[in-house]
Amino acid sequence: MSDWREEYQRKLVSPDEAVRCIESGDQVFTYAQAAMPVALMEALARRKDELRDVTVYGANTMYPYSILQSSDYRGKINYATFFFQGYEHQYFDRGNVSIISPHFSRLAKCLSDVYHVNVLMMEVAPPDEEGYLYFGIVGTAAGWDVAQKADKIILQINRKQPRAHGYHNRIHIRDVTWLTECDQPLPEYLQPESSEVDRKISELILPMIPDGATLQLGLGGLSNAIGYGLKDRRNLSIHTEMYSDSMMYLAKRGAISGKQVAGFAQGSQALYDYISEGHVEFMPLSIINDPVEISKNDNMISINTCIMADLTGQVCSESIGFRQYSGTGGQLDFVRGAAMSKGGKSFLCLSSTRTDKQGKRHSKITVDFPKGAVVTTPRSDVMYIVTEYGIADLYLRSIEDRVHAMISIAHPDFRKELHEQAVQNGLFRD
Repeated sequence: MSDWREEYQRKLVSPDEAVRCIESGDQVFTYAQAAMPVALMEALARRKDELRDVTVYGANTMYPYSILQSSDYRGKINYATFFFQGYEHQYFDRGNVSIISPHFSRLAKCLSDVYHVNVLMMEVAPPDEEGYLYFGIVGTAAGWDVAQKADKIILQINRKQPRAHGYHNRIHIRDVTWLTECDQPLPEYLQPESSEVDRKISELILPMIPDGATLQLGLGGLSNAIGYGLKDRRNLSIHTEMYSDSMMYLAKRGAISGKQVAGFAQGSQALYDYISEGHVEFMPLSIINDPVEISKNDNMISINTCIMADLTGQVCSESIGFRQYSGTGGQLDFVRGAAMSKGGKSFLCLSSTRTDKQGKRHSKITVDFPKGAVVTTPRSDVMYIVTEYGIADLYLRSIEDRVHAMISIAHPDFRKELHEQAVQNGLFRD
């Protein structure tokens, strides 16, 4: 038995034993989606009455951790999310979820320099012949960055976790504090069907994506409509924060012949199986989401959704008034990277209207935002805003040109009102 195998056995303990090294005041980074260390997190929760001021940092939790469900954990084992989704939404009102919202390109710096994270606790794939454990298809996003400064590294090994190929994607057993084993199915993200509005928006954008482009897409009906709509393109590449099923489809069809690099993946089990074969190269978000790195791709195409936009082109993608809906994420990283790319384009997409609980329709293009709404992408960075009624080219345009362009893609029923509000507020002269 080689040295690393002996060390593996020495460090292999139960989840309850593994978390005994966590002390009051520790700052713990974990992850969610398809890399949740459920056994370790629940073992930590069982220490509630022994600990004070421990904070766990995660995102988009797809498992109902005990520490999310009760305010009794607050002040003992706190939870903070850097992308507010999943069960974090469901249990937010219970009182033990706080929200931070950094650009993903700055996530590693945020965790190390602001929150001083000193514990890495996450799920990994089994070791290779040299004793390296692989972060898996989500852990690559920040696992390596955090590991460089953590003084305690507690890993949950899951034989169902694919090995993520790429850069800064593994850690050696000698650098680990404790190990535990827990095989569990990876949570799948089943994508919604594309709506009629999604299809109309995709039909506007697809002609603007050339052969040879490099793509960044998100999840959801619109991203699917665009992703699957590119099936006849050639020589595409991927440089994306999140790798999804539509990208796998394009690769298998032959539309992608260039590189495929990503920060993490989310989707179906078929996607996870595909990734395990080594088709995608994973890297930390500190690299993937760096606008300078993004800009190195010619014809970089970034496509994201937003909640609402004002007449001058400010974009809100993360809150509804003061109520947080998601997070800053990587939207602005890719908007800026695409703008610096030779031939690059960024598209921010939204349906033109929403309907409230009383059945009343409202324009999602407004003269100004509701009180508390967050500006995720400043108007000075925005290139194209798209609704089902058209594309507004706002890049480096005057305020008056912006306002006219935005009114032109609003729902027809609201255009006259928006025009009048623009005049009343001095955005242009009638």
